[in-house]
Amino acid sequence: MSDSQIIRFGIIGTGSIAGRFMAGLQHVPAAMATGTYNRTRSKAMAFNGSHGIPHAFDSLDELLASDIDAVYIATPHPSHAALSIAALQAGRAVLCEKPAATSVAELDAVLAVARATGVLYMEAMKPPFFPLYREIRQRIEAGAIGEVRFVRAGFANPNVPAGHAVLDPAQAGGGLLDIGIYAAFLACDWLGAAQDVQTLGRLGGLDGVEEGGVDTFASIQSRHEHGISQLYCGLDTSGSGEALIAGTGGHIVIFEKWWNPASATLVHTDGRREELAMAPLGSGLNYETAHFCELLRAGQSESPLHGFAQTRAALQLIENARRQLCR
Repeated sequence: MSDSQIIRFGIIGTGSIAGRFMAGLQHVPAAMATGTYNRTRSKAMAFNGSHGIPHAFDSLDELLASDIDAVYIATPHPSHAALSIAALQAGRAVLCEKPAATSVAELDAVLAVARATGVLYMEAMKPPFFPLYREIRQRIEAGAIGEVRFVRAGFANPNVPAGHAVLDPAQAGGGLLDIGIYAAFLACDWLGAAQDVQTLGRLGGLDGVEEGGVDTFASIQSRHEHGISQLYCGLDTSGSGEALIAGTGGHIVIFEKWWNPASATLVHTDGRREELAMAPLGSGLNYETAHFCELLRAGQSESPLHGFAQTRAALQLIENARRQLCR
């Protein structure tokens, strides 16, 4: 592909996150959505009408056989792995919403196909692509806070409407996979894969009872290759969304909501403070999408910023935590 070739996306799933993807796509040069697929055609048609997308396909096969370069998968969690494999096998690059899969076994199956086909695959884990996060990475890699030894992050939101999929075990609901995956990413990004995970929490669900429910609050303490993390997430409690990255020579606080990073403070051990601020454009999903398009044009099959190992490490941490709670 040439550096200016337009990337044509097919969108699988037309819910709220797909709408945010379209809002971000307006800020991505030489990229457009040309088709959608939803099991309920009327929903796809309504979505297309709102966003000016020309085609709503009756089947996944029709979408994958159409004139597209890549798919954006925005469906419920349990379908991510199977849809990713189908798209990769059809030769379509895949940008899949987080979590990439509901288990490490599922993810490994996806990654095996990605490696075998050589087709670009990336989890849509947005934080590492934001301008402020990239600035923070540059500062830390240049030694601004010394060696990173500790990460603390989390968020809890009790305003989940009754009947929401995140409360449904059949939809792989629960705070850990839905929002905890962000904190797991941050911990593994700076500390490496988790070697020991200890989790306390509680369960709930669509009927508010624990038996057979999803994780509604989880507190995780993990030992990693390079340090310790303390993470939490919840669906029945209110908690701020700040993050702390602590090193031997200082620390950085990323302010709420840290996974859409816009402002932070870098504190040196001698007391000096630096305020960092970079307001994002669009919905924020445009940054991961722009990076994905650059990789596709360059013929790359894996992101150097959020590759297979990073995706797997975060999901492994979450799987270990879920196993301890959702027995």
